[in-house]
Amino acid sequence: MIKNIAVIRGDCIGPEIMEQTVAVLDKVAEKFGHTFIYKEAPMGGEAIDKFGEPLPQSSLDTCLQSDSVRLSAVGGPKWDSVPKEKRPEAGLLRLRSAMGLYANIRPAKLFDELREASPLKPSITQNGIDFVVVRELIGGAYFGEHKTEKLDGEFYAQDIMGYSEHEIERIAHVAFQTARKRRKSVCSVDKANVLDSSKLWRKTVTKVAENYPDVRLSHMYVDNCAMQIVRDPSQFDVIVTENLFGDILSDEASMITGSIGMIPSSSLGDGTRGLYEPIHGSAPDIAGTNAANPIGMILSAAMMLRYSFNMLEEAKAVEDAVDAVLKAGFRTGDMISEGKIQLGCREIGREICFRI
Repeated sequence: MIKNIAVIRGDCIGPEIMEQTVAVLDKVAEKFGHTFIYKEAPMGGEAIDKFGEPLPQSSLDTCLQSDSVRLSAVGGPKWDSVPKEKRPEAGLLRLRSAMGLYANIRPAKLFDELREASPLKPSITQNGIDFVVVRELIGGAYFGEHKTEKLDGEFYAQDIMGYSEHEIERIAHVAFQTARKRRKSVCSVDKANVLDSSKLWRKTVTKVAENYPDVRLSHMYVDNCAMQIVRDPSQFDVIVTENLFGDILSDEASMITGSIGMIPSSSLGDGTRGLYEPIHGSAPDIAGTNAANPIGMILSAAMMLRYSFNMLEEAKAVEDAVDAVLKAGFRTGDMISEGKIQLGCREIGREICFRI
Protein backbone atom coordinates (compact mmCIF):
# COMPACT_ATOMS: atom_id res chain seq x y z
CA MET A 1 0.00 0.00 0.00
CA ILE A 2 1.28 3.47 -0.90
CA LYS A 3 0.48 6.44 1.35
CA ASN A 4 1.50 10.08 1.02
CA ILE A 5 2.29 11.68 4.36
CA ALA A 6 2.77 15.42 4.85
CA VAL A 7 5.58 16.05 7.34
CA ILE A 8 5.72 19.21 9.47
CA ARG A 9 9.06 18.88 11.25
CA GLY A 10 8.39 21.75 13.64
CA ASP A 11 10.72 23.77 15.83
CA CYS A 12 13.24 23.20 18.64
CA ILE A 13 12.94 19.47 19.52
CA GLY A 14 10.42 18.98 16.69
CA PRO A 15 12.87 17.77 14.02
CA GLU A 16 14.55 15.41 16.53
CA ILE A 17 11.39 13.52 17.47
CA MET A 18 10.13 13.59 13.87
CA GLU A 19 13.34 11.88 12.73
CA GLN A 20 12.71 8.98 15.11
CA THR A 21 9.06 8.72 14.07
CA VAL A 22 9.95 8.56 10.39
CA ALA A 23 12.45 5.80 11.22
CA VAL A 24 9.70 3.85 12.98
CA LEU A 25 7.32 4.29 10.03
CA ASP A 26 10.06 3.17 7.63
CA LYS A 27 10.52 0.04 9.75
CA VAL A 28 6.77 -0.61 9.62
CA ALA A 29 6.79 -0.13 5.83
CA GLU A 30 9.68 -2.58 5.49
CA LYS A 31 8.08 -5.23 7.70
CA PHE A 32 4.55 -5.05 6.28
CA GLY A 33 5.28 -4.23 2.63
CA HIS A 34 4.04 -0.64 2.46
CA THR A 35 5.46 2.49 0.86
CA PHE A 36 5.27 5.77 2.77
CA ILE A 37 6.11 8.86 0.74
CA TYR A 38 6.96 11.91 2.84
CA LYS A 39 6.15 15.42 1.64
CA GLU A 40 7.77 18.34 3.48
CA ALA A 41 5.34 21.04 4.66
CA PRO A 42 7.14 23.77 6.66
CA MET A 43 4.98 25.38 9.33
CA GLY A 44 5.52 27.39 12.50
CA GLY A 45 8.80 29.07 13.33
CA GLU A 46 10.63 27.32 10.51
CA ALA A 47 8.14 28.71 7.99
CA ILE A 48 8.27 32.19 9.52
CA ASP A 49 12.05 32.21 9.09
CA LYS A 50 11.90 30.95 5.50
CA PHE A 51 8.72 32.51 4.15
CA GLY A 52 7.67 35.21 6.59
CA GLU A 53 4.43 33.47 7.55
CA PRO A 54 3.55 30.51 9.81
CA LEU A 55 1.69 28.45 7.18
CA PRO A 56 2.54 29.14 3.53
CA GLN A 57 -0.11 28.21 0.99
CA SER A 58 2.27 25.63 -0.52
CA SER A 59 2.50 23.83 2.83
CA LEU A 60 -1.27 23.93 3.29
CA ASP A 61 -1.75 22.53 -0.23
CA THR A 62 0.68 19.70 0.56
CA CYS A 63 -1.32 18.81 3.68
CA LEU A 64 -4.65 18.90 1.85
CA GLN A 65 -3.29 16.68 -0.93
CA SER A 66 -1.82 14.05 1.42
CA ASP A 67 -3.37 10.95 2.96
CA SER A 68 -2.42 12.16 6.43
CA VAL A 69 -0.35 14.81 8.20
CA ARG A 70 2.40 14.29 10.78
CA LEU A 71 2.97 17.34 12.96
CA SER A 72 5.77 17.85 15.44
CA ALA A 73 5.83 20.63 18.03
CA VAL A 74 5.96 24.22 16.75
CA GLY A 75 6.84 27.56 18.29
CA GLY A 76 9.37 28.86 20.78
CA PRO A 77 10.70 32.06 22.39
CA LYS A 78 12.38 33.10 19.15
CA TRP A 79 8.98 33.88 17.63
CA ASP A 80 7.18 35.26 20.70
CA SER A 81 7.58 38.86 19.57
CA VAL A 82 6.12 38.50 16.06
CA PRO A 83 2.58 39.87 15.45
CA LYS A 84 -0.24 37.64 16.69
CA GLU A 85 -1.43 36.74 13.19
CA LYS A 86 2.10 35.66 12.26
CA ARG A 87 2.87 33.52 15.30
CA PRO A 88 3.43 29.75 14.89
CA GLU A 89 0.16 29.01 16.68
CA ALA A 90 -1.76 30.98 14.03
CA GLY A 91 -0.50 28.53 11.42
CA LEU A 92 -1.75 25.61 13.48
CA LEU A 93 -5.22 27.13 13.91
CA ARG A 94 -5.42 27.82 10.17
CA LEU A 95 -4.35 24.25 9.35
CA ARG A 96 -6.96 22.72 11.66
CA SER A 97 -9.68 24.92 10.18
CA ALA A 98 -8.68 24.29 6.55
CA MET A 99 -8.60 20.53 7.10
CA GLY A 100 -11.97 20.61 8.90
CA LEU A 101 -10.51 18.86 11.94
CA TYR A 102 -13.17 19.40 14.58
CA ALA A 103 -12.36 16.43 16.83
CA ASN A 104 -9.18 16.18 18.87
CA ILE A 105 -8.72 12.81 20.55
CA ARG A 106 -6.21 12.62 23.40
CA PRO A 107 -5.79 9.37 25.32
CA ALA A 108 -4.58 9.50 28.92
CA LYS A 109 -3.16 6.10 29.85
CA LEU A 110 -0.81 5.19 32.66
CA PHE A 111 1.58 2.44 31.59
CA ASP A 112 2.22 -0.04 34.40
CA GLU A 113 5.96 0.49 33.89
CA LEU A 114 5.55 4.24 34.59
CA ARG A 115 3.29 3.98 37.61
CA GLU A 116 6.06 5.24 39.90
CA ALA A 117 6.49 8.33 37.70
CA SER A 118 2.92 9.54 38.23
CA PRO A 119 2.63 12.50 40.65
CA LEU A 120 -0.49 10.88 42.11
CA LYS A 121 -0.43 8.66 45.20
CA PRO A 122 -0.21 4.88 44.63
CA SER A 123 -3.57 4.58 46.40
CA ILE A 124 -5.08 6.55 43.48
CA THR A 125 -3.17 5.02 40.57
CA GLN A 126 -3.73 1.43 41.76
CA ASN A 127 -7.11 1.50 40.01
CA GLY A 128 -5.46 2.43 36.73
CA ILE A 129 -5.72 5.45 34.43
CA ASP A 130 -7.16 4.88 30.98
CA PHE A 131 -9.50 7.48 29.53
CA VAL A 132 -9.84 9.64 26.43
CA VAL A 133 -10.51 13.37 26.14
CA VAL A 134 -12.53 14.23 23.04
CA ARG A 135 -12.05 17.96 22.52
CA GLU A 136 -13.96 20.13 20.05
CA LEU A 137 -11.16 21.75 18.05
CA ILE A 138 -12.32 24.47 15.65
CA GLY A 139 -14.96 26.37 17.62
CA GLY A 140 -15.33 28.20 20.91
CA ALA A 141 -13.15 31.00 22.26
CA TYR A 142 -10.14 30.19 20.10
CA PHE A 143 -12.11 30.76 16.90
CA GLY A 144 -14.65 33.33 18.09
CA GLU A 145 -14.45 37.08 17.63
CA HIS A 146 -11.48 38.70 19.38
CA LYS A 147 -11.48 42.41 20.15
CA THR A 148 -9.35 44.85 22.12
CA GLU A 149 -10.40 48.48 22.43
CA LYS A 150 -10.03 51.43 24.72
CA LEU A 151 -13.07 52.32 26.82
CA ASP A 152 -13.25 55.06 29.43
CA GLY A 153 -9.49 55.53 29.42
CA GLU A 154 -8.50 51.86 29.79
CA PHE A 155 -8.11 48.85 27.54
CA TYR A 156 -10.90 46.30 27.34
CA ALA A 157 -10.55 42.91 25.64
CA GLN A 158 -13.06 40.18 24.83
CA ASP A 159 -13.01 36.73 23.27
CA ILE A 160 -16.34 35.24 22.19
CA MET A 161 -17.01 31.59 23.10
CA GLY A 162 -19.79 30.53 20.77
CA TYR A 163 -21.18 27.22 19.51
CA SER A 164 -23.95 26.19 17.14
CA GLU A 165 -25.99 23.04 17.56
CA HIS A 166 -24.40 21.24 14.61
CA GLU A 167 -20.88 21.92 15.97
CA ILE A 168 -21.85 20.33 19.28
CA GLU A 169 -23.73 17.46 17.65
CA ARG A 170 -20.82 16.29 15.49
CA ILE A 171 -18.29 16.23 18.34
CA ALA A 172 -20.82 14.48 20.57
CA HIS A 173 -21.23 11.74 17.96
CA VAL A 174 -17.45 11.25 17.94
CA ALA A 175 -17.46 10.87 21.72
CA PHE A 176 -20.30 8.34 21.80
CA GLN A 177 -18.80 6.33 18.95
CA THR A 178 -15.46 6.31 20.75
CA ALA A 179 -17.13 5.14 23.95
CA ARG A 180 -18.82 2.27 22.11
CA LYS A 181 -15.33 0.90 21.36
CA ARG A 182 -14.28 1.27 24.99
CA ARG A 183 -16.28 0.99 28.23
CA LYS A 184 -19.44 2.72 26.97
CA SER A 185 -19.41 5.75 29.25
CA VAL A 186 -19.33 9.45 28.29
CA CYS A 187 -18.88 12.37 30.67
CA SER A 188 -19.82 15.68 29.06
CA VAL A 189 -18.00 18.62 30.67
CA ASP A 190 -19.33 22.18 30.61
CA LYS A 191 -20.09 25.20 32.78
CA ALA A 192 -23.85 25.17 32.27
CA ASN A 193 -24.52 26.85 35.62
CA VAL A 194 -22.94 30.06 34.26
CA LEU A 195 -22.47 30.07 30.47
CA ASP A 196 -25.22 30.13 27.83
CA SER A 197 -22.92 28.30 25.39
CA SER A 198 -22.58 25.53 27.98
CA LYS A 199 -26.35 25.35 28.49
CA LEU A 200 -26.75 24.73 24.76
CA TRP A 201 -23.84 22.26 24.92
CA ARG A 202 -25.52 20.20 27.67
CA LYS A 203 -28.93 20.26 25.99
CA THR A 204 -27.51 19.19 22.63
CA VAL A 205 -25.27 16.42 23.99
CA THR A 206 -28.24 15.04 25.92
CA LYS A 207 -30.26 14.97 22.71
CA VAL A 208 -27.49 13.18 20.77
CA ALA A 209 -27.25 10.60 23.57
CA GLU A 210 -30.71 9.32 22.61
CA ASN A 211 -29.05 7.75 19.55
CA TYR A 212 -26.75 5.72 21.81
CA PRO A 213 -28.90 3.92 24.38
CA ASP A 214 -26.04 1.51 25.08
CA VAL A 215 -23.75 4.33 26.28
CA ARG A 216 -24.13 5.91 29.70
CA LEU A 217 -24.05 9.74 29.73
CA SER A 218 -23.17 11.92 32.71
CA HIS A 219 -22.55 15.65 33.01
CA MET A 220 -19.94 17.46 35.07
CA TYR A 221 -18.94 21.09 35.56
CA VAL A 222 -15.42 21.79 34.34
CA ASP A 223 -14.07 22.88 37.73
CA ASN A 224 -15.32 19.67 39.34
CA CYS A 225 -13.89 17.61 36.46
CA ALA A 226 -10.46 19.17 36.98
CA MET A 227 -10.64 18.08 40.62
CA GLN A 228 -11.97 14.59 39.85
CA ILE A 229 -9.17 13.87 37.34
CA VAL A 230 -6.63 14.04 40.17
CA ARG A 231 -8.92 12.59 42.87
CA ASP A 232 -10.09 9.48 41.01
CA PRO A 233 -9.14 9.33 37.30
CA SER A 234 -10.28 5.71 37.05
CA GLN A 235 -13.93 6.88 37.03
CA PHE A 236 -13.56 8.30 33.49
CA ASP A 237 -13.85 6.52 30.16
CA VAL A 238 -14.55 9.24 27.55
CA ILE A 239 -14.66 12.95 28.40
CA VAL A 240 -16.18 15.25 25.77
CA THR A 241 -15.89 19.00 26.06
CA GLU A 242 -15.44 22.27 24.19
CA ASN A 243 -12.19 23.74 22.90
CA LEU A 244 -10.88 25.83 25.80
CA PHE A 245 -11.91 23.40 28.55
CA GLY A 246 -10.53 20.49 26.53
CA ASP A 247 -7.18 22.21 26.07
CA ILE A 248 -6.77 22.60 29.82
CA LEU A 249 -8.18 19.25 30.95
CA SER A 250 -6.22 17.19 28.43
CA ASP A 251 -2.95 18.78 29.56
CA GLU A 252 -3.85 18.05 33.17
CA ALA A 253 -4.69 14.46 32.22
CA SER A 254 -1.35 14.01 30.48
CA MET A 255 0.65 14.96 33.57
CA ILE A 256 -0.93 12.34 35.84
CA THR A 257 0.27 9.59 33.48
CA GLY A 258 3.92 10.15 34.40
CA SER A 259 5.20 12.23 31.51
CA ILE A 260 3.66 14.62 29.01
CA GLY A 261 6.17 13.21 26.52
CA MET A 262 4.25 9.93 26.37
CA ILE A 263 0.89 11.21 25.13
CA PRO A 264 -0.15 11.21 21.45
CA SER A 265 -3.16 12.86 19.88
CA SER A 266 -5.17 12.77 16.69
CA SER A 267 -7.28 15.47 15.10
CA LEU A 268 -10.00 14.21 12.77
CA GLY A 269 -12.82 15.52 10.62
CA ASP A 270 -15.41 13.78 8.48
CA GLY A 271 -12.91 11.97 6.23
CA THR A 272 -10.04 9.57 6.91
CA ARG A 273 -7.25 12.16 6.64
CA GLY A 274 -6.10 13.32 10.05
CA LEU A 275 -3.49 15.40 11.81
CA TYR A 276 -1.33 13.43 14.24
CA GLU A 277 0.99 14.93 16.84
CA PRO A 278 2.25 14.61 20.43
CA ILE A 279 0.52 16.88 22.89
CA HIS A 280 3.67 18.48 24.31
CA GLY A 281 5.37 21.69 23.23
CA SER A 282 8.65 22.36 21.44
CA ALA A 283 10.81 22.29 24.61
CA PRO A 284 13.42 24.85 23.50
CA ASP A 285 15.44 24.31 26.70
CA ILE A 286 16.49 20.81 25.58
CA ALA A 287 16.59 21.31 21.81
CA GLY A 288 19.66 19.79 20.20
CA THR A 289 20.71 17.86 23.32
CA ASN A 290 19.25 14.46 22.32
CA ALA A 291 17.20 14.55 25.55
CA ALA A 292 13.70 14.74 24.05
CA ASN A 293 11.20 11.94 24.57
CA PRO A 294 10.00 10.76 21.12
CA ILE A 295 7.44 8.24 22.40
CA GLY A 296 4.38 10.52 22.28
CA MET A 297 5.27 11.36 18.68
CA ILE A 298 5.80 7.68 17.82
CA LEU A 299 2.52 6.64 19.44
CA SER A 300 0.73 9.31 17.42
CA ALA A 301 2.11 7.53 14.32
CA ALA A 302 0.43 4.37 15.60
CA MET A 303 -2.83 6.34 15.84
CA MET A 304 -2.36 7.44 12.23
CA LEU A 305 -1.83 3.86 11.10
CA ARG A 306 -5.01 2.79 12.90
CA TYR A 307 -7.45 5.63 12.26
CA SER A 308 -6.42 7.04 8.87
CA PHE A 309 -4.87 4.00 7.15
CA ASN A 310 -6.83 1.17 8.84
CA MET A 311 -3.53 -0.64 9.44
CA LEU A 312 -4.51 -2.28 12.72
CA GLU A 313 -1.76 -4.89 12.88
CA GLU A 314 0.87 -2.29 12.05
CA ALA A 315 -0.40 0.08 14.75
CA LYS A 316 -0.31 -2.67 17.34
CA ALA A 317 3.25 -3.56 16.32
CA VAL A 318 4.36 -0.01 17.12
CA GLU A 319 2.47 0.08 20.43
CA ASP A 320 3.84 -3.32 21.44
CA ALA A 321 7.37 -2.17 20.61
CA VAL A 322 6.97 0.89 22.84
CA ASP A 323 5.64 -1.31 25.64
CA ALA A 324 8.58 -3.70 25.24
CA VAL A 325 11.09 -0.84 25.47
CA LEU A 326 9.50 0.40 28.69
CA LYS A 327 9.42 -3.13 30.14
CA ALA A 328 13.13 -3.46 29.32
CA GLY A 329 13.74 -0.51 31.65
CA PHE A 330 14.72 2.11 29.08
CA ARG A 331 13.71 5.70 29.81
CA THR A 332 14.37 9.22 28.61
CA GLY A 333 15.28 11.79 31.25
CA ASP A 334 11.73 13.05 31.79
CA MET A 335 10.61 9.65 33.09
CA ILE A 336 13.79 8.24 34.63
CA SER A 337 13.59 6.58 38.03
CA GLU A 338 15.81 4.46 40.23
CA GLY A 339 16.98 1.24 38.61
CA LYS A 340 16.09 2.30 35.06
CA ILE A 341 18.42 2.95 32.12
CA GLN A 342 18.46 6.47 30.73
CA LEU A 343 18.74 6.81 26.96
CA GLY A 344 18.60 9.73 24.58
CA CYS A 345 16.01 10.49 21.91
CA ARG A 346 17.89 8.70 19.10
CA GLU A 347 18.64 5.66 21.24
CA ILE A 348 15.01 5.24 22.33
CA GLY A 349 13.97 5.48 18.68
CA ARG A 350 16.44 2.77 17.72
CA GLU A 351 15.26 0.48 20.52
CA ILE A 352 11.64 0.82 19.36
CA CYS A 353 12.60 0.14 15.72
CA PHE A 354 14.55 -2.93 16.80
CA ARG A 355 11.44 -4.39 18.47
CA ILE A 356 9.03 -3.91 15.57
